[in-house]
Amino acid sequence: MTRTGLTCIEWGGDVHVPPGDPLRAEKVGADCRDRGIRVASYGSYFRPGRDSITQFAPVLEAAAALRAPRIRIWAGNTGSAQTAPDQRHAVIKVTRAAAAQAADAGVQLAFEFHGGTLTDTAESAVRLLEEVDHPAVGTYWQPPVGLDDPRALAGLRHVLPWVTAVHVFSWWPHTNRLPLAARSSLWLQVFALLQRSDHPYDALMEFVSDDDPAHVIADARTLARIVDATHDA
Repeated sequence: MTRTGLTCIEWGGDVHVPPGDPLRAEKVGADCRDRGIRVASYGSYFRPGRDSITQFAPVLEAAAALRAPRIRIWAGNTGSAQTAPDQRHAVIKVTRAAAAQAADAGVQLAFEFHGGTLTDTAESAVRLLEEVDHPAVGTYWQPPVGLDDPRALAGLRHVLPWVTAVHVFSWWPHTNRLPLAARSSLWLQVFALLQRSDHPYDALMEFVSDDDPAHVIADARTLARIVDATHDA
């Protein structure tokens, strides 16, 4: 992290900080603070609607042990066009219950913006957020797979009031992983929009070309240049 210039991190619950091991989470959080790295969020794989509210307790425990201010969750496990009304209601009900518990602990929730869930489009994400209607619930954003820049930006404008983090990467076309600089034009416009929003957000690098850790430094420098350019504009 020191070599990249990045200042925050999201720890995932799938490998590095699994729920149910609060001592490990506490150590990871302490190690970050010792190195001057902010824990931005806990990347959980909790899926309201598939998972019950009883399964949220170890997720919240891990986030609290990390001192993470936000938990990433998933909006069910079916796309918006395939989700039956009763299943959608279950997602909303469990999200509200989880948000109430999280808020009591000073933690926010944010949906992953992803295909195969109720946040697979900007329109569906906004509808879900309005139905959940809880101040502790927001959303991430990332460029939807296969969408060109104008349509991706239109979607971001639609969900912007709820965006608390963006996953930064460069895929084009579809899932071809490229250096971040390959879509710098898109990201310059993304950060210009985010600058105009009235709430803080985190920019979290997610994928790099060839899945090669050696490419993280180059993408981090590209990200810094993009952010600096939008600040100076």
